[in-house]
Amino acid sequence: MKKNNFFRITLLLIIGGFITKTLGMIIKITMTRLIGSKGIGLYMLIMPTYSLLIAITQLGFPVAISKLVAEEKYNNKNIVLGLIPISMIINFIVIAVLVLTSKFIAINLLHEKSCYLGLIAISLVLPFVSISSILRAYFFGKTRMYPHVISNVLEDVIRLILIILFVPRLNKISIEYTVAFLFLISIVSELSSIIIFLVCSPKNIKIKKKDFKLSFNSFKKILDISLPTTGSRLIGNIGYFLEPIILTFVLSKFYTNDYIINEYGIINGYVMPLILLPSFFTMAISQALIPIVSNAYSKGNKSFIKRKINQAIFYSLIIGVPCTIIFMFIPDIPLRLLYNTTNGIIYIKILAPICLLHYIQAPLTSSLQAMGKSSTAMKGTLYGMIIRTLLLFILSYLKIGLWSLIVALSVNIIIVTMHQLIHIKKELN
Repeated sequence: MKKNNFFRITLLLIIGGFITKTLGMIIKITMTRLIGSKGIGLYMLIMPTYSLLIAITQLGFPVAISKLVAEEKYNNKNIVLGLIPISMIINFIVIAVLVLTSKFIAINLLHEKSCYLGLIAISLVLPFVSISSILRAYFFGKTRMYPHVISNVLEDVIRLILIILFVPRLNKISIEYTVAFLFLISIVSELSSIIIFLVCSPKNIKIKKKDFKLSFNSFKKILDISLPTTGSRLIGNIGYFLEPIILTFVLSKFYTNDYIINEYGIINGYVMPLILLPSFFTMAISQALIPIVSNAYSKGNKSFIKRKINQAIFYSLIIGVPCTIIFMFIPDIPLRLLYNTTNGIIYIKILAPICLLHYIQAPLTSSLQAMGKSSTAMKGTLYGMIIRTLLLFILSYLKIGLWSLIVALSVNIIIVTMHQLIHIKKELN
């Protein structure tokens, strides 16, 4: 692998990430102004369930595909195509369970019956997300980033157009229909990505029926990588899933439901998207690291891996530090500029220095996964999630409002980042 490959891939992903992040911010601004705090609150109540189900249906396959394709030792066509039927079976099981339990989740767990239609909507989206992620992972493994960048931009453009065209009309009917539609948009956007990946796939490969049958050994190899990765994602997403459930259960004893939904919407609709804005940069770096570190680790080139991880941390801080300074001292300016609001300023000032650690967390976790240490990365996520959930539950009884969530998030970031950093140093001596 060429020495400048990491820089080239990272630069392409950063450019693509900047474009998609800009489009994403425009989408977020448009959404918040069209559906208001209540709509954002409902959307954010459903989002943890959506993230959890995506983690379950993907089962860590994308990371496994990227790693195995990057190692150049396996039948790539069979790995990619053979996983599609397995993925669809998992999806249909999850969809059936979700349809049967949506009303229970909305009323008894989220304590908001208006979430029901949104939960039904996400069940229809899951298969498209799974197929798109499998195809995307192949191109990551091959370090072909152009299809990934193009598909991301196209997805966001389609999403923005559909929001502008239909959300104002649906608002006149019901905010429940609007929130459900915001999830259904993903069907069209993910389908566009699938088309891009198929168009960009190798033209000289002939697909046969047997290619969709994955051998036991190949499937076992995939599971060895994907299950620890899934465990890590599931742990994080379970904590995320429990977050609104705990908050609505405990805080409803002391505050009105409107207050909880509004403050939760501010934190997850304004504060976190703004403060995690630099994450497009760090995610680009972490995505570029996986095939490069995986390839180098399979050859035992640890000095090369050390150099690339140090570069990744350095690049992450180049963007992270200036953004942290802005968020600490003048958060009202980006808040007004992006969302036309000043809600959440104090939350941002407290979270900003903590999130500096979060900016380097993604490259560290990706490096562990690329070195076959997914179980180690999973343990870090597990420890962080357990402590975060316990803190959230205990602190919510102290009648400090949504500050219980801010403190729990901060502690989680510190624990997970330090755990990953310590174990990378240990692995690379």
